[in-house]
Amino acid sequence: MLPQSLDLGVIGNCAYSALVDPRGAIVWCCLPRFDGDPVFNALLDASDQGSFWTFELEDFERSEQRYEPNTAILRTRLYDRQGQGIEISDFAPRFLSRGRTFRPLTLVRRISVLGGSPRMRVLLRPRFDWGRDVPQITQGSTHIRYVGQHTALRLNSDAPLSYILSERWFVADRPMNFILGPDETLLSGIEDTARGFEQETSSYWKGWSRALSVPLEWQDAVIRAAITLKMSLFEDTGAIVAAMTTSIPEAPDSGRTWDYRFCWLRDAFFVVRALNSLSEVGTMEDYLRWLNNVVVRSRGGHIQPLYGIGQEDMLPEAVMDHLPGYRGMGPVRVGNQAAEHFQHDVYGNIVLGAAQAFHDHRLFRRSGRTEFGYLEAVGEQAFRVHAEPDAGMWELRTRARIHTSSALMSWAACDRLAKVAQMLGLPPRERHWRERAEMIRERILREAWCEERGAFAESFGGRDLDASVLLMAEVNFIEPLDPRFVSTVEALERTLCDGPYMRRYEAPDDFGRPETAFNICTFWHIDALARIGRREEARALFEQMLTLRNPLGLLSEDTHPTTGELWGNFPQTYSMVGLINAATRLSSSWDTVI
Repeated sequence: MLPQSLDLGVIGNCAYSALVDPRGAIVWCCLPRFDGDPVFNALLDASDQGSFWTFELEDFERSEQRYEPNTAILRTRLYDRQGQGIEISDFAPRFLSRGRTFRPLTLVRRISVLGGSPRMRVLLRPRFDWGRDVPQITQGSTHIRYVGQHTALRLNSDAPLSYILSERWFVADRPMNFILGPDETLLSGIEDTARGFEQETSSYWKGWSRALSVPLEWQDAVIRAAITLKMSLFEDTGAIVAAMTTSIPEAPDSGRTWDYRFCWLRDAFFVVRALNSLSEVGTMEDYLRWLNNVVVRSRGGHIQPLYGIGQEDMLPEAVMDHLPGYRGMGPVRVGNQAAEHFQHDVYGNIVLGAAQAFHDHRLFRRSGRTEFGYLEAVGEQAFRVHAEPDAGMWELRTRARIHTSSALMSWAACDRLAKVAQMLGLPPRERHWRERAEMIRERILREAWCEERGAFAESFGGRDLDASVLLMAEVNFIEPLDPRFVSTVEALERTLCDGPYMRRYEAPDDFGRPETAFNICTFWHIDALARIGRREEARALFEQMLTLRNPLGLLSEDTHPTTGELWGNFPQTYSMVGLINAATRLSSSWDTVI
């Protein structure tokens, strides 16, 4: 029985990813893209019909798991009761080759013997079409082919193929290599290919990590979060997925199961901003390729809050009734109805995500007047809709209001366009955007403030509270020490906090009152505490959040306030962004030690 929890590791190469459980079983892997068919789906189907790839050790006793420091290479050690064991090294090849980044749809697993003569077996059970297509299997001299109706995979291995096919136990008496990928012939020997790929991939990630500008404190946590965010980039187009999974419930038996394997413009902006804070601007440059296509095609009109990673605008939501779901808690959803929503904060997120490219002299291709023209059309749309009802950033499906967070991001769009116009030397456009920003600002301060609650409410004229108003300080809408913002932080603490954790909002939604805390909201709370002078409280809360990470340093979307268990899609970029932002804000300065 495969264990089911979010104590999972992630490997990837910016083309695809895979999730590995504590015993080294691959329980989730979608091909040929993040939003593709799960070749391994045991995360959502732990039954005999589920698909996975594991190495079992006879008389298993315990396992250990860690990342190779500063890389995306995962090592899992399995031990039997005699102390014998094997080590599994898992990675997705990624490195520079012939002037470009080599990132094949190839999964490499290497086995080394830790001592003695342990007995093991290989259980490799891929499936296609969401588990409904059981592949035909054919064998060659050093490979096995798994052939479905529309897909074929090839395993190249120097392990005994007969034992792989029969799933028979055998003595592990030498290193073994497994290379699963497209149905293509290797250009060199199996061991040479696997070893070379590992060495080059290790060098790539160590070099990438070495270039990060990390805070003095919590460096390992920040580096792991940064690598995870980088792996969420679909480099082919530049899209950034919100998470690598679908249908992990936000809370037990809640029915809150969504597909997050798409690019939300909101989430992507926060990812870009967090990596930029570590001086990693390459992800922003890739993302802007994708974003510019979205902006140009909109022609100044409506822009969806999310698209497929290949710019697909139709993401119809369907339920896979044949899959039981995570821990049997369905439904399993594919696609996301939120693509049909009107979420007006999207326009501000576009401008915020693109603004640095006008100011940053390090970039290979800085943005100029042409790109400014495209963004102005986005800004005009932001101004048109800033006081119109929408679904809000939490994507409420049956309730539309004039959400404060949406108006706030419309203000941010106008404010940043004014700054870009100033930099480009366009005084009339600067005045235009400053006037519009001030109009929105005055309206937010007037209509979002709730005197009864002593706080900015979640909507104009409303009284319900919402953690998203904490973004007022982050986007520089209001001075953190403004009494209205300080009072808002205190009101949110009284209303939305379950111990150290913060929920998104207080009003019941389509599914009732949220049960779990939303991790990014807790990180926004930490940021707000630091800004208003409660730094020691912020540090203590951040240390608490660090303890919630799984053993490999990763976070999902939600935390159960009673059990501390992780829920929601995984790994969640929002959560990893919050970790980076908090560490960067709270860390002691390098000046204190050098």
